[in-house]
Amino acid sequence: MFRKLPGDEARNLVTTTPDTAIVFRPAVVKTPALLTLAIWIWRLLASVIRIVWRHPILAGLLSAFTVCWARYGHLVALITADAVLTTALVWAALDWDSFRRLVGWRVLAFGRWLWIYRRHWQPVMTVSGLGRHLRGRDYLPRLLKVRCDGWADHVTVGMLAGQAVKDWTDRIDHLAHGFAAPSCRITVTAAGRLTLTFPRRDPLAAPIPALPIPDEVSVGPVEIGRREDGGPFRLKVHGTHVLVAGATGAGKGSILWGTVRALLPAARAGVAQLWALDPKRMELSYGRALFGERYAADPAQCADLLEAAVAVMQERADRFAGVRRTHVPTTEDPFVLVIVDEVAFLTAYQTDKQLRYRTLAALATLTTQGRAVGVGVLAALQDPRKNVISIRNLFPDRIALRLDESEQVDMVLGDGTRDNGALADHISPIPERGAGVGYIRLETSPEPVRVRAAYVSDTDIKDMVTEYAGGDR
Repeated sequence: MFRKLPGDEARNLVTTTPDTAIVFRPAVVKTPALLTLAIWIWRLLASVIRIVWRHPILAGLLSAFTVCWARYGHLVALITADAVLTTALVWAALDWDSFRRLVGWRVLAFGRWLWIYRRHWQPVMTVSGLGRHLRGRDYLPRLLKVRCDGWADHVTVGMLAGQAVKDWTDRIDHLAHGFAAPSCRITVTAAGRLTLTFPRRDPLAAPIPALPIPDEVSVGPVEIGRREDGGPFRLKVHGTHVLVAGATGAGKGSILWGTVRALLPAARAGVAQLWALDPKRMELSYGRALFGERYAADPAQCADLLEAAVAVMQERADRFAGVRRTHVPTTEDPFVLVIVDEVAFLTAYQTDKQLRYRTLAALATLTTQGRAVGVGVLAALQDPRKNVISIRNLFPDRIALRLDESEQVDMVLGDGTRDNGALADHISPIPERGAGVGYIRLETSPEPVRVRAAYVSDTDIKDMVTEYAGGDR
């Protein structure tokens, strides 16, 4: 049973019960209207100054047109604008290159900055996770500059404090699709600054015919194709070693034959020698006459030829010791380029263990000691795994053509290169679109560059043999 308490006791019971509910009310700070207006005006002036500083030509033209309209009326302003436009058209017709360099790319950069990047910057950064929205405020990376050239937009970005480059490389697909670009490449330009490269078109989409055989005698760098930015693709072979990796049909032969084609004048002059190892008996055998006695196809002959190259290297090293540290090609000491078509067949797939050991030992010796005395190695393979070729890290310069797996890109070019945009596993398997296309990473430049090697056809090889070997097939 319940007993009813007297009134005073009931009141004492209620009032003495502790109240554990605590209500937190945020402090409200009222900003004076004048201060808010001053901040808004300051931001507006800063934006105007920034636009004028980055786009001086466009800002100057707009300012001149506005002043002319205000002082002399709209008719004079329109006539002046028409005169400026006519002058620009005449300039473009007479000297398109200078007009494009000084005016065209700047106008295009301003238009794409305004319509593409500035307009979509906040949603792309927020949705991709590179920006943050906290307590009603957006924290976004800074869009610093947009520069255009003939094939791509180069967007300079200031990272947020605390961000890492990997935060951006993990989101290259978000950035490419967010700004309607086929791909995105990331380059670190300074501490806290990145350059995002968004291609507008693919200048390497069409096959490149074989380049003319050079007239001058030179051991390189040899021009064998074109880079994505439109410049020549020159491959250094003297003073380095080059590893080319690519799946079947990726265009490894374009690299090999393009190099041979560019070195033919030097070989005829006696300042270069081409040594060929062709264990598949398919690629290099078509131009066998160009190599003479320095051609091998049988695994035992390949091992003998490699050991002969080691003997040449060691003899030169003995003569150069204490005399000179770099090699200058001469007829007495020509540059020796050892070309191996499928190196994995000799180092991994060969059933004779003794031949595998001899081959691998000779290649390791050449790649560690050869370039200082003028002996270089140009090797091609399909499978870049470590258990296939354990000496891949001894090649300072590497080229990744079309590969089957994403992990193979880093195996060939080095850790992190695929995250930076070297998507060799995305190259088209259609020969007309993807054969000879790849990414090159040089010892002197860690950033991968997209290139395409010119296609050297069977007819081109036959003509090379006829002219430089005196043969006829």
